[in-house]
Amino acid sequence: MKEPAEHYLPERVPHPLVAAVPLLTLVALIALILIYLPDDALGGASQMAMVIATSVCVGLSILVNKTRWDAFEMAIQATVGDAAVSVLILLMIGVMSSTWMISGVVPTLIYYGVQLMSPMFFLPCACIIAAIVSVMTGTSWTTIATIGIALMGISGALGIPPALCAGAIISGAYFGDKMSPMSDTTVLASSMAKADLFSHIRYMMYTTVPSILLSLLLYLLLGLRFDGQTEEISLYTQGLDGAFNITLWTMLVPAFTGYLIYKKVPSLVTLVLSSMAAGLCALVLQPGVVAGIGGSDEVTLPALLMGIMKTCYTSTQVDTGVETINSLVGTRGMSGMMGTVWLIICALCFGACMVTSGMLQSLTHVMLRAVRGTTSLVTSTVVSGVLFNMVMGDQFLSIIMNASIFRKEYEKRGYRPELLSRSTEDSSTVTSVLIPWTACGMTQSTVLGIPTLVYLPFCFFNLISPVMSCLVAALGFVPTPKKESKKPQDY
Repeated sequence: MKEPAEHYLPERVPHPLVAAVPLLTLVALIALILIYLPDDALGGASQMAMVIATSVCVGLSILVNKTRWDAFEMAIQATVGDAAVSVLILLMIGVMSSTWMISGVVPTLIYYGVQLMSPMFFLPCACIIAAIVSVMTGTSWTTIATIGIALMGISGALGIPPALCAGAIISGAYFGDKMSPMSDTTVLASSMAKADLFSHIRYMMYTTVPSILLSLLLYLLLGLRFDGQTEEISLYTQGLDGAFNITLWTMLVPAFTGYLIYKKVPSLVTLVLSSMAAGLCALVLQPGVVAGIGGSDEVTLPALLMGIMKTCYTSTQVDTGVETINSLVGTRGMSGMMGTVWLIICALCFGACMVTSGMLQSLTHVMLRAVRGTTSLVTSTVVSGVLFNMVMGDQFLSIIMNASIFRKEYEKRGYRPELLSRSTEDSSTVTSVLIPWTACGMTQSTVLGIPTLVYLPFCFFNLISPVMSCLVAALGFVPTPKKESKKPQDY
């Protein structure tokens, strides 16, 4: 994933007005889809918007810049090929979230969580819990797919709107993703900017800590209007207790998963082993549930085998006697992630073609020409990170392109590489989940069951971070530019 972005940069870039046409086409089509086809956004409409925008990009480039089709084909092959592991991780997240549900892990967390957590303080607590787990795991995706799903269930029992809960979970998860030395985005941003990893994390604290504190304050203020709903809580506990074997033995699965993460086992391997552990837990502790999914009222070996297989690859339903709880404990397995995978592939193709055509570089060069001082440089980097997410549909490609294009400008002005890596993370990493057609946006929307634009207004940390990055730069909290006769100064 780290080579194609720079390898296919063309010698001559098109005019910015030409370069803006594919992006404007995509934005216009997505807007029409959200208005007229909201239910089909993931089912194929957004994917077709990506295909059309890609076609416009390729067509204009061939006609105007005389770019050869071979260049586009090679870029698409390289970019999509590099995303193979990410696609597998996404599919395994579908498996893991389903097996964690059927095994009783998530129902047990919900069962005890609704009785222990206060509705008034739930939102800041959810944000803090997600942040802690994400720092420890180094991944927002796994955090949201595990503890995030449990917190969504607890919020329903406490009468808290799901969009608010999703925003708090995402804010916490992406804070942890940014600040964890195990995070792939953190490592990528520091390495692309040629900054020391832990120095990069230290410099991010100047923007990230104020952003998360302000977010927690907003969640606390919003949570003060919620009070306990005893009847709703009792309904959830009775329904879950009647359908599942609620026992703390199920906590062995998240404990095992935490051990794998502590041992720094690769993400894909961790997801597979965690899913297998949850499947074994389901067979031992929830045999009736598994057999029911397998289509039998009796616990038999064929029914158990079919139940586990169906849990992994398709949608399942468990009848708890309460319709709201039935929708909560329903799973989608691998098949529930296919629409997201489809969209990611289309988005990667669009991004690869925008890079190969030179259109993406043309748009960023416009911003570079507007750079006059430190504040405008950081602001341009932040805006560029958001633009790359919109165009390329992938935070990793956005980080790579942002750091690649702006690195020379930062070096020329004598700034430490941590300023570039921080500005890139404050934009590319955190805003990717706010754009409906990006890999992060569609993944978290699918996992949490909340449309991207619905939870977007409540992802306070993700919205505040880019603004905070520009504000901190404007206030002068940046590494002092190097002097020829002096060593670089710190803050």
